[in-house]
Amino acid sequence: MPGTEMCFTLNTGAKMPFLGLGTAGLNGMDLILNTLDDAFQLGYRLIDTDASYDNEKEIGYCLEKLLPKFNLQRSDIFITTKLSPTDRGKRVERGIMKSLRHLNCDYIDLFLMDLSCTQTGNSEDDARLRNLSWAKMVEAVKHKQVRQIGVCNYGVEQLEGLLARCRGVRPSVNQVEFHPFYRDRKLYDVCRNAGVFMQAYCILGCSKWCKMLRNEHVLKCAHELGKTAAQILLRWAIQQNVGVIPSSRNVAHLFANRQVDFVIPRHHMINLSTFDSHQRIGNEPEMIHVLQRFQSE
Repeated sequence: MPGTEMCFTLNTGAKMPFLGLGTAGLNGMDLILNTLDDAFQLGYRLIDTDASYDNEKEIGYCLEKLLPKFNLQRSDIFITTKLSPTDRGKRVERGIMKSLRHLNCDYIDLFLMDLSCTQTGNSEDDARLRNLSWAKMVEAVKHKQVRQIGVCNYGVEQLEGLLARCRGVRPSVNQVEFHPFYRDRKLYDVCRNAGVFMQAYCILGCSKWCKMLRNEHVLKCAHELGKTAAQILLRWAIQQNVGVIPSSRNVAHLFANRQVDFVIPRHHMINLSTFDSHQRIGNEPEMIHVLQRFQSE
């Protein structure tokens, strides 16, 4: 199992690191190998990828090369990947087997289904695809191909609907956009009350939207605590029991992002949680049509 430090106990009893390495935008064997080499050296034990990132094969190769280098077993690494929209519904098993083959693994720790995977433009068809895809993911858990299953970008309505029809296997994780400028507190409460771990992406913004790292309240908190703006944002989430998966290829940033074992005082937490909470970086999940995001195979 991954180390117990800075881990959250999922509703399955499994330990999942609060902080992991996001791999969106990491492409090319040399870049991925060097980044994972640095990450493992620094203690990262969670890798988050997606079939649509087109880097599962490279990650699988790097795992084969790097685990022995750092005297790690497969069970020491928590791997998350996600369903491709081309493998939704009846083709879920095909998608899981493809990811297992690409990642060169016998099992996947966490397999997620993004809301956009089941969007067709027809609400009844969408609901049917979500239910069928989830049923197939439950089968994969029973066949021990995946250890945990969950969702991405599910709002309150979709998550409550899934919880009512989850076939005895609740989602372990809901991965969503969550940061001081975009906070869905109702969704946060629903996840917490249902025992669904919330994991945040875009916690540091992105290359085209860096205002969080330059915000005066974030910088003031960082200055007073002797931390970086990025560390403050990461800790802000972790202190609320929200996981984070920042992506970086810079070893200095990879190192700094791990140094979040501190406490933000209550008055700073309040200040950081009073910004306009409707500034989404990504697209509104409910408005994304699958054909706008992915090429069909």
